[in-house]
Amino acid sequence: KGESVFVGIYKLFKPAVYWFIASTFLGWALPGIVAASAKVMASVLGLENFKWIAILFLLIIGLILSIGKTVYGMMERLTKTIILVGVPFVFLLAVFLATKTDWSLLFSGLIGRGEGFWFLPQGISIATFLAAFAYSGAGGNLNLTQSIYIKEKGYGMGAYAQKISSLFSKEREEEIILDGTDCAGTEEDISRFKKWWKLISIEHAFVFWFLGILSMVFLMLLSYATTYGIAGNAEGINFVINEGAVIGNMILPSIGVLFLVVVAIMLFQTQLGVIDSTSRIMAENFAIRKLDGQEKGKINLSRIYYSFVWAQIVFGIALFLFNVYEPKTLIVLGAVINAFAMFVHLALVSWLNHKSLPKVFRPGLIRKIIIGVIFVFFGVFSLIVLWDKVF
Repeated sequence: KGESVFVGIYKLFKPAVYWFIASTFLGWALPGIVAASAKVMASVLGLENFKWIAILFLLIIGLILSIGKTVYGMMERLTKTIILVGVPFVFLLAVFLATKTDWSLLFSGLIGRGEGFWFLPQGISIATFLAAFAYSGAGGNLNLTQSIYIKEKGYGMGAYAQKISSLFSKEREEEIILDGTDCAGTEEDISRFKKWWKLISIEHAFVFWFLGILSMVFLMLLSYATTYGIAGNAEGINFVINEGAVIGNMILPSIGVLFLVVVAIMLFQTQLGVIDSTSRIMAENFAIRKLDGQEKGKINLSRIYYSFVWAQIVFGIALFLFNVYEPKTLIVLGAVINAFAMFVHLALVSWLNHKSLPKVFRPGLIRKIIIGVIFVFFGVFSLIVLWDKVF
């Protein structure tokens, strides 16, 4: 239809715009990721207090998002650079330091077998597990940003959509069309849709599945090969800092420092991507509500976007100034909120697909089953966490 998922959901359930704005802000404005990045960088610089580094990082993120000609183009180039540098570096470290035993245990772990347990070790916090699960796939409403990025990339009808430009550009309000257009459903339309869907599927399979799994596997292998079983090992981001120290002892101190710098940059880029994505979600929903169902209207989407960007940055800085900056606490709290947000948006998107799309364009049976399983999973775990925290 050439419209984002948020437009479609608004047509079915108008109050959804308020939910998406509120749940996105509450779930992701907590600056746990940038706090972790700042703490790692502070350890490299030999500083104890990382609060001011975190504040500086947030301001840098705001400037990066504000000065590019188009936000998506700048984000895509930056992400590619970090992936091309960070992933091979972690891969080489893991291959160099891991033993045959480490590799064997890795493959056992991939099928769910641990040391004396299957799948989940005893005593693990459900909230922490849910946090890891939610964040491993972006989590919360961030999954829905893909429909916005498709427009930005110019796929399909997205070629005609308004792009988010620099905060300092001269662009003013212009007429934009948030509403999509129904296609006739001819054989040619269906053929084009299948080609487009195949392209999207391949891109997501490579970026999210292949590179994502590869990165996580080698990070796990590297952490096991370096710090597993060390007396007095730390939790949270301090564990990664210890990992850098061990790598320095095993190879060269400079390599350990370089590892920590790479980790800090990757975490920084993650927070950058989060603020960009969440601001897009909130800006689009705000614009949808402002246009109130009009097929088209004049609105400066870029200005709304930057309002949410800097609102999140100011909120994060305020938390740091009030000394609320423990990374693990912020990340776990945000992930629990995002788990419930995923539970809600899975239901809304499934409803939208069933009500609005012609049968030929709807998800197949396998996808429906997968979505159903994930929906039940997040619903059950949200209830478990709520029960655990309240009762």
